[in-house]
Amino acid sequence: MSISIERLEENLRQLRLVETAKELANILKDAERKSLTYRELILKLTSYELQKRDEKNIARLLNWARFPYLKTLNEFDLSKQQSLTKRQLKELEELSWLEQMFNIILLGPPGAGKTHLAIGIGLEAIQKGFQVAFVTMGDLVYMLKNEEYVKSSQVRLKRIRKTDLLIIDDLMYMAMDQREANFLFHLINHLYEKSSIILTSNKSPEQWTELIGDEGITTAILDRLLHRVEVINLNNDSYRMKHRESIFNN
Repeated sequence: MSISIERLEENLRQLRLVETAKELANILKDAERKSLTYRELILKLTSYELQKRDEKNIARLLNWARFPYLKTLNEFDLSKQQSLTKRQLKELEELSWLEQMFNIILLGPPGAGKTHLAIGIGLEAIQKGFQVAFVTMGDLVYMLKNEEYVKSSQVRLKRIRKTDLLIIDDLMYMAMDQREANFLFHLINHLYEKSSIILTSNKSPEQWTELIGDEGITTAILDRLLHRVEVINLNNDSYRMKHRESIFNN
């Protein structure tokens, strides 16, 4: 009995093996040329579908992340850093800290590589299937203040609250009023022990009170951020918080 390619393609589509249906003719030609066994052909078909699904999932996660640009950890220049070793960068890349819901604070002046390092870590997390969101402090404050009225802010913040890793770039680059500080606290409180956060800033945690202006809110924010944290001061010695667990193996 002769079975048409079209019928096989339709069956695959009904089984929601859409990518395999599109490539079926080429896969079968390759199987004939290489004289694949039935098992090898089934493996090839299923592997192709899984590969395409992984690629589509990564593309979707990248779209959700909203990175301003793509820079990998392999492109990060360790030779210019005093506070990170090659081994420590590898530990960040392995993401065991993300599974344990550690936070990372990256300190340093403009051009020190804070954002590059944060994006590189975010890309590694996406490759491993984690949901990542990148947002600047300015955009985050705008969305939090307008969530009640702006649909795009509602959609974006809904994803941020469900994310595995939130990257906030340029934290404390400007002073915040009490209302904005409250919004930030409630977001961080929501993510506490559910997600990891990477913060980049040119201000150390000790300076945040003067920018937030409310010591109580600042303390509450720091309590949640610094529970499990690695604070890395790029272009300087690593800044270690006393009595805090560390990502890096000593």
